[in-house]
Amino acid sequence: MRGWWRGGPVLLVGALVCVLVAVAAGGPGVLERLAGQALDSRLEQAQRAAPGIVHSARLDPQDVRLGAESDLGGDLARYAQVIENSVPRPLRGAITHGATRVRLPTVTGAGAALSLVYASDAPGPQAYVAGRAPRARGGVVELAVSTRTRDALELRVGQRVPLRAGALQNVDAVARVSGIFRAAGERRLWREQPVLARPLPGVAGAEASAGALIAPRGAELLQNQADAELTVHWNMRLTLGGAAAARFVDDRGEREFRRAMARHPLSARESTCRSGSYGGKFCVLGVHPATELETATELPDVFEEFGRRWRQATVVISFASASLLGVGLAAVVVTSLLVVRRRLPADRLLRARGASAPGLALGRALGSAPAVALGLGAGCALAAAVPGTSPAYGNGLAVAVLCWLLLPALTWGAVRDGAVVRDRGPGRAGRRLVAEAVVLLLAAAGVFALRARGTEGAAAAEGAKGAAGPDPLLAAVPVLLGLAAVALLVRCYPWPVRLAARWAGRGRGVVGLVALARAAKEAPARGLALLVLVVTLAGAVFGGLVSGTLAEGRRSAAAWQVGADASFLGAGRDPDMAARLARARGVRETVAVRQLRVDPVSGTDGGRYGISSLIGVDAGQLRAANGSSAAARALRQAGLTGGGGGREIRVLASEGRAGDLLTFTRHGKETRLRVVGPLPEAVERDPALGPVRGATEARQHLLLTDNKNLTAFAAPEFEESALLLYGERLDARALRSLVPRAAPAAATGELRIRTEEQAEADDDGLIAAVESAHTACTAFAVLLALLALVLDLLLSAPARGRTAAHLRTLGLGGRATSALHLLQLLPMVLAALAGGVALGLALPALLGPALDLRSFTGGPTAPDRHVDVLFTAALAAGLCVLVAVAVAVETWLGRRRGLGAVLRLGRTDD
Repeated sequence: MRGWWRGGPVLLVGALVCVLVAVAAGGPGVLERLAGQALDSRLEQAQRAAPGIVHSARLDPQDVRLGAESDLGGDLARYAQVIENSVPRPLRGAITHGATRVRLPTVTGAGAALSLVYASDAPGPQAYVAGRAPRARGGVVELAVSTRTRDALELRVGQRVPLRAGALQNVDAVARVSGIFRAAGERRLWREQPVLARPLPGVAGAEASAGALIAPRGAELLQNQADAELTVHWNMRLTLGGAAAARFVDDRGEREFRRAMARHPLSARESTCRSGSYGGKFCVLGVHPATELETATELPDVFEEFGRRWRQATVVISFASASLLGVGLAAVVVTSLLVVRRRLPADRLLRARGASAPGLALGRALGSAPAVALGLGAGCALAAAVPGTSPAYGNGLAVAVLCWLLLPALTWGAVRDGAVVRDRGPGRAGRRLVAEAVVLLLAAAGVFALRARGTEGAAAAEGAKGAAGPDPLLAAVPVLLGLAAVALLVRCYPWPVRLAARWAGRGRGVVGLVALARAAKEAPARGLALLVLVVTLAGAVFGGLVSGTLAEGRRSAAAWQVGADASFLGAGRDPDMAARLARARGVRETVAVRQLRVDPVSGTDGGRYGISSLIGVDAGQLRAANGSSAAARALRQAGLTGGGGGREIRVLASEGRAGDLLTFTRHGKETRLRVVGPLPEAVERDPALGPVRGATEARQHLLLTDNKNLTAFAAPEFEESALLLYGERLDARALRSLVPRAAPAAATGELRIRTEEQAEADDDGLIAAVESAHTACTAFAVLLALLALVLDLLLSAPARGRTAAHLRTLGLGGRATSALHLLQLLPMVLAALAGGVALGLALPALLGPALDLRSFTGGPTAPDRHVDVLFTAALAAGLCVLVAVAVAVETWLGRRRGLGAVLRLGRTDD
């Protein structure tokens, strides 16, 4: 035991160096890997229900001059191969062909409106319960239908189905049912073309809608007969994988991704058609004249959104990693102090014999070098063991050198001439004040610089360096704030402790008086322990605050995007589909919301009011569907639910006074708006307005009225319209069968379902990466804090042991000794709890614009902060248990230690 006590702390320094080097060297690589996994998850989520990239071309009917034989299926497959081969090198192998689709306009057959679709990803022979798939060659149009379509339309294999004109004109053909398939599983085809899986009943006496699979030859026969133009879609998918996606996370990778995505359409167009048709059909697909490829994709926008969110994620992760490194360095300092304390008598003897302080410090540096070198090597090996990352060995070396220099620096400070003569003059107090002032100024300067620069500047700095690690300023601020908090706590918390000691001195017991008096006296010596606990608690509370805020914010943003239990954007463009959705199973109430873009001027002085959004809602229906709606309540209180009563449109305005008159010109005529009152702030956050407001950029002002006041406006005049659907038991599958998720650039309405949006929010890979990184850093920080606290207790154990021994000679019992130790540590624990929790809760406000959580969540405003009370209480309870265990261990050791081992005659320094 004595041998370990001499060499153990040095080995412990080596172990701590190993941990810190692994964190510093491997942290940037792990961060890069987390970013890659989060980006890959986001891209997969964006392509889950719709293709990421869609190439399309329009085909004319077969031209016999180009060849007698037509193999449209083979031509489509060759085109798909050419498009895939044209992918630029940075994304080659990542962009692959998913499916080729040809959807004909509807025809009438079997008593329904049939949508005929060719899909290269149609189910194989094993999915057919009867018959077979349509043949690729022949002179008869063959159909394959699902089992549900068979039952609804009463079809059978071999049955002839006359096809007549519908949306596809000039059609008069007889098709034959070649097979019946079972539409089972979560195949992408069923999600994108739900009518293939199940037919839709007619609305208001209209015929039902159904779908059927056809072969390319069948589509060609109908096209030739109708002399119509068909559109072919080649659906592509981008699948990067975590390791490949990590290359595109930083600024350089983002630029490379954008260049590759911009080159891909041009390269595909040149590879498939070199004539440069510029809109005409001068290209050839087999024996069909065709246009050049047109490309639609939303992936660059998804990538840009991810970049903004990731820059905010680095703030949280940087704080977590900085807290971990700060606690680890504090543990190294405490361990080094323990080594210095154990060697101090021998070092002072050597100083008395003529040894110099620099010489002793150099000897201590040489003695600890093997342990530090071993820790450096082990840490670099651990960092290199993480798959798919490139360690930052320079960061690890810098941390190892810093840890190595701490021990000789503390040794020199303990044996220098001023320390040997134990200078306790007024100069020490002055130096302490200067040090505390410098710490406070540095912390304030760091916060000010971070708020002024924001994270955009940090992103630019990281891009210039080409590094994936956290920004140095972001990493330094939490440690500086922790030091500032400790400086304030050390100055402040002894005052109430002294008051408590005076109050305890009035009693008969001695335990409270002695424990509290020593706690107040030793407050400056508890600085390291306070720093460790404050930084650890602040980082954990800050992470819990951010996690809770993000979770609640994502749910609120989902409610804002949907507006109700479900919503259909584009209801004005597709009223028939809106009517179908209103009659869907589970829909209880429907509310129409419409938005106009207006640029009114003052009706009194002609001054410009500013571009505004004029939103109309069915106030009565909204109040019946959602009684808590702020918009419905405001309209009812203003008396605007009864419709217009004249030439003026009465509105509530976000800016203006009651009675103000606004005018704007419409179709050459003046339209008057009369402001009847101010718009409450809660209305601007009402989710019922979210779908239409989120469809456009934020405007200067918001005007709200009832839809009955907007009857003079035609449907095409509205910038956006939405139908809100309310119902506790909405059938999401039935709704999605009516309106599948649209491909990029599709001119159809968009159906949003709250359960789907919330599921996507809960499956956010970026938030999961932030939580994983912060949880790991917090767990390691807690372990290092436990080690540092135990070592700090070992440093101060001799003084407490002597005090307890003196009191034991006066008759103090074992329980009273435990109470003495507990009371002596309790003020520091309470101060650490108060400082750590307060700092963690104040960090979002201190950071200001550098931490914009709205980038994570979306929505109209920044999310409300959500404090995880249970997590904070668990941290406090864990700290109290830790101190209680330490006190119990110290009491047990004190009982085993004899008084002669503690009391020393002639000691006057205690």
